[in-house]
Amino acid sequence: MSQRKSLVIICLILIAVVGVVINVKLLQVWNYNTEGHDIYYSWVEGKRILSGENPYARVLSGNMRENQKYATYFPLFYWLSALTQLLGFQDYSDWISLWRPIFLMVNIGIAGLIFYHLYNHNLFIFGWFAALFWLLNRWTIYVSIDGNLDFLAIFFLILSLMLLPKHKSTAFLMFSLSLAIKQIAIFLLPLYLIWAWQSSDDNPVKDTFIALLLILVIPGITSLPFILWNAEGFFKSILFSATRNPDGHVNAPSLDGLITLSNPDFIGIKAKLPMVLVMSLVFLSAMKRQIGIYTSALLTMSVFIEFNSVIFNQYFCWVVPLLPLASCEILLKKYAK
Repeated sequence: MSQRKSLVIICLILIAVVGVVINVKLLQVWNYNTEGHDIYYSWVEGKRILSGENPYARVLSGNMRENQKYATYFPLFYWLSALTQLLGFQDYSDWISLWRPIFLMVNIGIAGLIFYHLYNHNLFIFGWFAALFWLLNRWTIYVSIDGNLDFLAIFFLILSLMLLPKHKSTAFLMFSLSLAIKQIAIFLLPLYLIWAWQSSDDNPVKDTFIALLLILVIPGITSLPFILWNAEGFFKSILFSATRNPDGHVNAPSLDGLITLSNPDFIGIKAKLPMVLVMSLVFLSAMKRQIGIYTSALLTMSVFIEFNSVIFNQYFCWVVPLLPLASCEILLKKYAK
């Protein structure tokens, strides 16, 4: 084994040790009670599936404005929730005790991915900074304590972005997997289609269409039973995040939330217009090749966080790994000139 590979393995082991010590020994995140939090309702949706209930049907009794803890994600994790309960982890305490170590491993995996990517670009010290920045920042710690499933979706998103330059089909499938778990990164879909078009050698229309199919395949397959069961309930549940009233953990209202105070009709999908307009400038910049993959992703997710009328603490976690990756991308582009 080469000295370089040995160093990488040692560093990845040390990163894992740091992640375990911080989360298990110092913070003791597994001692926090998450009953009634978002992850609890993922357990509830799995329980509903096992009892023969459609988790997406409840939204039909609401007004598409007020949140009643509807099932608003694509159903892959709901299926996994049901499967793990079927395997014997039926009580919530047992169920979350199974998933917390998985979330921790994925959390550490994100740090490892970031370090490995930067190390491969001869940024050893910056790689360590980025790994620790991910593991120790307040938003990652918040998600760890709260037991949210965001780490799973973020891991496959970051993996997808890293695979994109050389392994496009696999990258599209990893993005598909991320969306199937939690579709926060759905706003990156136009970017993926732009990148598919730009990277095509001979037939950009065909290649972009294939990319779209690969991206939709996992959410589509896992959603199909619920679409056939109750299409209206499914699509309204997925759209609920775009139509619901402004809400969140942050005491800083969004632009559309403030406009709604004086214009009550400015709500729902139409209220997303400012966000879409600003985000479209990111897409245009990507089309013009003015910004790279990680910078485009960072800016798109930042626009979502800064403009979306619904903002929760776990959303901030999505931009954290993109910050060092975009910085690396900009530095490499600068030095390449």
